[in-house]
Amino acid sequence: MSFTVLNVAYPLAPVGPDAVGGAEQILSHLDQGLVRAGHRSLVVACAGSKTSGLLLETPRPPGALDDETRRQAWQNHRNRIRQALRDWPVQVVHLHGIDFLEYLPPPGPATLVTLHLPPAWYPKAIFSLPRPGTFLHCVSRSQQSQCPPSARLLPTIENGVPLNQGSARHAKRRFVFSLGRICPEKGFHLGLEAARRARAPLLLAGEVFRYEAHEAYFRREILPRLDKERRFIGPVGYKRKRRLLAAARCLLAPSLAPETSSLVAMEALACGTPVVAFPSGALAEIVEHGKTGFLVETEPEMAVAIGRVGAISRETCRAEAQRRFGLEQMLEKYLELYAQLVEGNAEQRRGNGAIWRTASKGNVSTAWSA
Repeated sequence: MSFTVLNVAYPLAPVGPDAVGGAEQILSHLDQGLVRAGHRSLVVACAGSKTSGLLLETPRPPGALDDETRRQAWQNHRNRIRQALRDWPVQVVHLHGIDFLEYLPPPGPATLVTLHLPPAWYPKAIFSLPRPGTFLHCVSRSQQSQCPPSARLLPTIENGVPLNQGSARHAKRRFVFSLGRICPEKGFHLGLEAARRARAPLLLAGEVFRYEAHEAYFRREILPRLDKERRFIGPVGYKRKRRLLAAARCLLAPSLAPETSSLVAMEALACGTPVVAFPSGALAEIVEHGKTGFLVETEPEMAVAIGRVGAISRETCRAEAQRRFGLEQMLEKYLELYAQLVEGNAEQRRGNGAIWRTASKGNVSTAWSA
């Protein structure tokens, strides 16, 4: 059975293999996986996005990302979604943005919402949406545990990353590596301090988005800590990122937020590179302390762990990534869920209802009509 899926990105961040955000990278993988499997993939995303399926592009704001910019972006997304539902036989709408309530389509196709961010960051109303045929799911066990019981909540689908691209061997260098959105909750200033304390070179890669808080954080906390040994190299594309991950002594993940996942940690392990992280959310699930890296509580402990990563087996890191974080495993689960949603919507239209197994307590409930 082939079907048509409309993936809808967060309005202010481009989608593609070189995307900075994890949600945008996952959406890109889903788009590619749908096309490879012979399905029709439509993607609503801002300018600068690269897709395998049909891109329904919205403008990307050129300036600061403020409230007015958001309101205009929401309207642009609503217009594109309306166009897609009018012009194509969309069977599943898959929403990825934290602000999805602003452009949730009217009743019609089955709708799936992936919660890429901590549940507390979303309005509580998402767990009791009145729109029929609307479901949510998490990307890690730790994230799922923070959600209230809800008939809308489906079983977790954990994120995955491409593994074969990380198999190339690179000579290990002295530098440690950090990567991500440059913003306060990622804690990169603490990683810089830990690297300085450990007398280790550090390369920090990522993008400073045009939010006032992000730019202020970069000016106050990152720039003063840079020197010849600790450098900011800006955004990096997929291939360069993989080369840096493979060559790094370790990946530092000093996040202060309750991470729902960490694609870069998974990619580092796939490259045979251990991870030193704070046990924030799902990072405590991804990193096995003493086996694939170290979980630490403070910046001084992070500095000590940098000096100990030589004891971590690179082959063990690769093997664990192969066992746990494969992209194909993730894609298979999503394609199966899409098929269930299509069939469930068809059953609901025929008046037969649909039965779903909720993830919160493992019980069976008639979530479709809830």
